[in-house]
Amino acid sequence: MRRIDKERVVLAIAAPLLALIAAFLLTALVLAATGKEPFNAFSIMFEYGSKSDSQVYILNKGTGYFLAGLAVAIGFRMNLFNIGVDGQYRLAAFLAAVVGGALSLPGFVQIPLIILVAMLVGAMWASIAGLLKVYRGVSEVISTIMLNFLATTLIGYLLVDGRLAVLDKESGVVSTEPLPESSHFFTIPAGPGLDPIWGFIVVAALAGLGYWFLLARTRFGFDLRAVGRSESAARASGVDVKRMIITSMVLSGAVAGLVGMPTVLNDTHQFTADFPTGVGFTGIAIALLGRNNPVGIALAAALWTFLERGAGKLEFEGYDKEIVGVMQGVIVLCVVISYELVRRFALKRQQQRVGAELAAQAKKKEVAA
Repeated sequence: MRRIDKERVVLAIAAPLLALIAAFLLTALVLAATGKEPFNAFSIMFEYGSKSDSQVYILNKGTGYFLAGLAVAIGFRMNLFNIGVDGQYRLAAFLAAVVGGALSLPGFVQIPLIILVAMLVGAMWASIAGLLKVYRGVSEVISTIMLNFLATTLIGYLLVDGRLAVLDKESGVVSTEPLPESSHFFTIPAGPGLDPIWGFIVVAALAGLGYWFLLARTRFGFDLRAVGRSESAARASGVDVKRMIITSMVLSGAVAGLVGMPTVLNDTHQFTADFPTGVGFTGIAIALLGRNNPVGIALAAALWTFLERGAGKLEFEGYDKEIVGVMQGVIVLCVVISYELVRRFALKRQQQRVGAELAAQAKKKEVAA
């Protein structure tokens, strides 16, 4: 491996490592300031998070976080901030559950149909923001935030007994029609006494592979990254920037539609009023932590879920569970700062190498003369 390649690998590892060390040190200071013993808290979290049932929990819940991070990362690659992943995945999961509950087809037909409906709904909802940005100049940040509220309102209106939901008289819970057993996604046994691993993790892995291939090995991915770097330069090279913006938002929304599928197909098998919320916003932090790289996003999703898992145990041991939220926020800030420091260091090193090469060439010319 060449020296420059080794240096790139070292810098790529140094940034997240520096961020994690700084985050744990700052969190330790916060714990110490509140009169708590920091290293005992970390020991409790690591011990609890390393247990088998916690590892299954991290894999299952982290699947949705990973997909949310991918959805956000597609927009980030274009300098688009899709803040509406939360509304997109909830509306997609709701309508997909409605369709799934209304049909009774063989599993090999119904499961792909439910997934397709979710992706189409997410894509269509996200495309609204893309169209508003291209044809009316509306910031995607504002439009996607407003679309989140619209999605929540629409779900609240339709999730009523007699509309697109039914009331369970025994429990008093209003939900969509339960999915037939043929629509239940497969699970992977994790061991005696443990919950199974949700099979949708396989779909998430394929989505991550597709994301990498699309961006790194296709002309579309090159155009997308080019527009993200400089719209004017991309336009001058013949890229249709407006089309790329709309397409990117549609792809981001389609992936967002998958976020709720692990819960619908592997867990609840229906949509209720207490369906998980906030996953889309968590995806923003995870995409930042993972630097829009599928492997980095997977690791960030696992870390985020691990910290959430530890929050409950810390509260049980007498610690404030909010300390995990502080830790998560500090990690995000440290990652942003550390990557900027590493970027500046790498730029300085590159300038030094270029300067050294120019000086060497000048010296050779003097000797030749």
